[in-house]
Amino acid sequence: MNGKNRNDVHAGMTVEIVLKKDQRTGKTTCGIVKDILTNSSYHPHGIKVRLTDGQVGRVKEIRVRPH
Repeated sequence: MNGKNRNDVHAGMTVEIVLKKDQRTGKTTCGIVKDILTNSSYHPHGIKVRLTDGQVGRVKEIRVRPH
């Protein structure tokens, strides 16, 4: 899942985000979602979230935990 649909993103899941400062390079940061900041159901650049460590960015990839 690519993180562009709000219904796919939930608090507590592990995601890869791109921070504002890293948008030019596309460098991703891994973390756990604390809050979903985007109100719309879809965003072409990814849903904006706040991680548990306070960093804010747009979801590029949803990490699926192995079962």
